Parts: sequence; structure tokens; C-alpha cells
Amino acid sequence: MTEEVKNTPIADFDWDAYEKGETKGDKSREELTKTYDESLNTVRDKDVIEGTIIALNKREAVVNIGYKSDGIIPMSEFRYNPDIKVGDTVEVFIENQEDKKGQLILSHRKARAARSWDRINEALEKDEVIKGFIKCRTKGGMIVDVFGIEAFLPGSQIDVKPIRDYDIFVGKTMEFKVVKINQEFKNVVVSHKALIEAELEQQKREIIAKLEKGQVLEGSVKNITSYGVFIDLGGVDGLIHITDLSWGRVSHPEEVVQLDQKLNVVILDFDDEKKRIALGLKQLLPHPWDALSADLKVGDKVKGKVVVMADYGAFVEIAPGVEGLIHVSEMSWSQHLRSAQDFLKVGDEIEAVILTLDREDRKMSLGLKQLKNDPWENIETKYPVGSKHSARVRNFTNFGVFVEIEEGVDGLIHISDLSWTKKVKHPSEFTQIGANIDVQVLEIDKDNRRLSLGHKQLEENPWDVFETIFTVGSIHEGTIIEMVEKGAVIALPYGVEGFATPKHLVKEDGSRAQLDEKLNFKVIEFNKDSKRIILSHSRIFEDEQKGERTEQPRKRETRNDNNRRGGRRAEEAPMLNTPLEKTTLGDLEALASLKEKLAGK
Repeated sequence: MTEEVKNTPIADFDWDAYEKGETKGDKSREELTKTYDESLNTVRDKDVIEGTIIALNKREAVVNIGYKSDGIIPMSEFRYNPDIKVGDTVEVFIENQEDKKGQLILSHRKARAARSWDRINEALEKDEVIKGFIKCRTKGGMIVDVFGIEAFLPGSQIDVKPIRDYDIFVGKTMEFKVVKINQEFKNVVVSHKALIEAELEQQKREIIAKLEKGQVLEGSVKNITSYGVFIDLGGVDGLIHITDLSWGRVSHPEEVVQLDQKLNVVILDFDDEKKRIALGLKQLLPHPWDALSADLKVGDKVKGKVVVMADYGAFVEIAPGVEGLIHVSEMSWSQHLRSAQDFLKVGDEIEAVILTLDREDRKMSLGLKQLKNDPWENIETKYPVGSKHSARVRNFTNFGVFVEIEEGVDGLIHISDLSWTKKVKHPSEFTQIGANIDVQVLEIDKDNRRLSLGHKQLEENPWDVFETIFTVGSIHEGTIIEMVEKGAVIALPYGVEGFATPKHLVKEDGSRAQLDEKLNFKVIEFNKDSKRIILSHSRIFEDEQKGERTEQPRKRETRNDNNRRGGRRAEEAPMLNTPLEKTTLGDLEALASLKEKLAGK
């Protein structure tokens, strides 16, 4: 049964006064209105005051500022603070006390902006922790809404570890510290990293205090650089240098580890003051030298890969962490100084012979040339004296030509053994480096691993024949090819050269013979051993002018002189009594074969 509501009328209520607008009691209507107005907050447009959230929905928040009506604020202005709730006190900006609809218009964003710069500076001075909303990415970092001001968050200040994906932070509200303010340009820089560094610093002290050398810890790969790998040990970082990653050679740490990989490491050293921790990975594995086969010995052949090249040699890895050096002198039997790069390159798979093996010092030397026989072991059999071969010109000196018959077998051709007839001043006039030249073995020096070689010995000595042609007193046509201080060099037939002193270059008219002039010359001296022919042009007309009487004493003097020398000049002297004629080589049977050889050559 519903209870009946009974309304009892006031007996003495003055209805006439009520209709006239008069109030009952001691106070008038104006007084009551004034009392009501004084009970409300006095607000003005553009003021910033505090209000209380009394209702929330997805679109807007209702805020009570103690005014005769409540204000509405869009929820978008509270994005920086997703934890906002009913009962929270917020700052609001009075945009309009009453719009066309009689609604109080408020703004939280403008209220924050009005006081934001003072708050930012205060936060920096007091080292306060503030909240900010990450709006978007930008070059080098993020844009953060702090008190309505756009602040810059550098990428390096987001976290203590490197960030690989910036997008996951967009739209998040995080705590920050103000680290820098540019008052002139109103720029603000904030950091989230600074909040956790202090906490991590304490953690580092606690962790380092418990560390011991040789201790094995588990960590994860935090960063990879060209010189090593940073490992996160759970609040403190350590570095594995590239040389401590593997017993073998490592070009880049990425060959051994990858990001976020978990692995066990050993503590090699640490520094309490600088908080540096040196870690090792290879030390958890046995040294490859300790696992090297005990049967391996000097003289054995091994296979390996060239890992490092230098001018003096090559390092060959025969097992991970086990390397041997092949010195350049052990790469070839050749005695010529060369670079190791002429024989090998990094990455070559080769076979070599163990020359030395030191297990204590973990050193090994290898050789390549030992895979081939030493060419000097049977040199007398392979290259006997008198044998003829083809060689390659390797180098010149003033006294001869160094040649190589085969790899490791070198020889010297003395400059005097290059040609029978041509006077060679420097080997470069006769041949060139890299050219092939025929040689004959003259002498073997096995101790010094050197052969004495000759080139002219491949042909018969033409001076045996020249001796019968360029006899003393014979006349031949020649051309002056060179003028020197002591005389002139004259080119004679068959590639032979003679020499005439200045007094023997005077012509019958008293003038002197000039370069490139062709004249007749008389042989006044012939020496087969020293390959010297002395000539005279003036002697031809001088002898004709002297006559028979002056010629007789000279013949006797010449005979006596030749007799004293015990030579054949005494026998040749009668030739001076014969009329002076040119010697024609074509009439001499002794030169027939020589002429053919020279013409063919």
C-alpha cells in the first residue's frame, strides 16, 4: 500500500505579497539574491582558476569551478594524462562565462599554456619529475607535450639502451626530467634516460661490488660495434673486445654474435671507479693449441687458409685459433727479393710444410717452397758446365747481367761475355729486363748458389779469323762513329771497331777527319787477346811520301822489334814491302764461313 503524501499549507502565508514579488521574512529579494551571488566564485573572462572534475565520458569532462554553472572541456585536452578521473583538480582557463546557450566555456590546454613556462623553469631548478605525452617522431628523437609546450626528447635520452624502434613510444605518457632550456628561443629538452640512470648507478655499484675476476655471468647482446660487443649483465654493461670473441681471427663481431642473443661470458677485469667491465667469450672454450694433435711434427704437410697478408709473409690458419707464418723467403727458391703478395692473397686455400713448431709459445712457421725439390741439389747434372740454356733477364749492374734460368737458379753474364766484337759500356745497350737471352754455363758456384754464364760463347770467336784479315799494314775502309778526347772510334767491316789517336786522324791536306766521315785506315796494331785494333789514316799518305830509302831502315827496325817479342810480326814484316792495297774480305777463303754466319745473324 502506497503511503499517501500529505501537504499541509502554511497558515499565515501571504499570497498577495508573493504575487507582488515580496518575500516573507526580514530579508528582501535583493538581499537574498546578493547572498546567493556571494556564495559563488567570482570569475572573469581570461582568468585561470582551479576546478574539480565531476563527470567524465569519452568526449568531454564536466568541471565545477564553484560558479553558477559547470563548464565542459573536451577530453582531447587531457591526452597527456590518461589517468584523469572524477574528483581530480585541474587548472582551467575562463574563455567565456556564458555563450549563446548560457554555457560556461573552459579550456584546460590554455590554462596549462598560461603557466607552462614558469612550471618548466621551476621543474629544471628543482630537478622535478614531470609527465609528458609523446606526440610524434621527429628527426633525431621525439616531440613531447609538457604543460602544453612542445619539448624535444633526443633519441639517446629515451632509454639507457639504444632504441631500434621509435614508433612504439608514440602516444605514450612517460615521466621526464627537464635537462635544458633555451630562454631566448623558448626551446625545451627533456630526458627519460636521466630518471633511470640514477637508479641504475646504484644498481651498478651493488653489482660491481659482487664481481670477481673469472666469474661467469649470463648476459644479452645490447650493442655491436666494429671493435667489440656490449653485454647487458642486468643493470650494468660490459664489453667483449673483438679479440676476446673467438680464438680465431674475426673481421667483425657480427660474424660471432647477434643483437639480443643471450650468452655466458667470463669477467676478465673491471674498474670500480670507471664502472668498466672487460668480458671474454673465447676464454670459456679450450685453447685450440691445447687441442692440437700431439702427432703433428716438423716436416708434416698441413692445409690452411690465408687470413692475413704482409710484405714479409702470410699468416695461415690451419685450425680456428692456430696460425703459422710463411715468410716470403720460404715461398720460393728464388733469391730475388719480392713481396708476399706476389705469391698469395687472403682467402687462398693452400698446403704447406711445417718448418718449426713451438707448442709452449704457440708459434709455428711454415714453408711453401719445400713442397718442391731444391733445384740446386742436382745442379751439376741439370746444368753442367758447357750446357746451353735460355734465361730471363732479371737485373742489370755496371759489370753484367743477372738472369734466371728457372725459379731459384740464377746466374751472372759478365759484361765482357756478352759480345765478341761490340764494346758494351752498359748491359742495357745489349738487352733489356724481362727479355730472354741464350746462355752457356761457364762455371758453377754451388755454395753461393750462383752460375757464371756467357752469351758470346754460343758463337765461335771471330777474332781468330779477324787476326788473318786485319793484319798490321792492311788498309780498310771505316767510318768515324764517335769522337772522344783521346781520339776516335772507327767502325770497320763485319761489325769490328778500331781506334785512332788524334795525330792519326790528320788528312793529307792538313785538316782533321770529322764524325761520320768515311775514310781508309791502315792497321798499325792488332791485339787478339784484348780485342784491340789501332788504326791510322795519316799513315797511308805518309808512307807513300817517304819512299823506298826511308822504308828500308824501318823494315829492319820492325823486324828486330818483332823478333825481340818472339812474335809473328817478324814474319808479317815483309808485308810492308808490298804495295799498299785494300784488303777485300771476299777474296779470302778463311772468311767465307764467317761472312755467311754474320750475314745470316
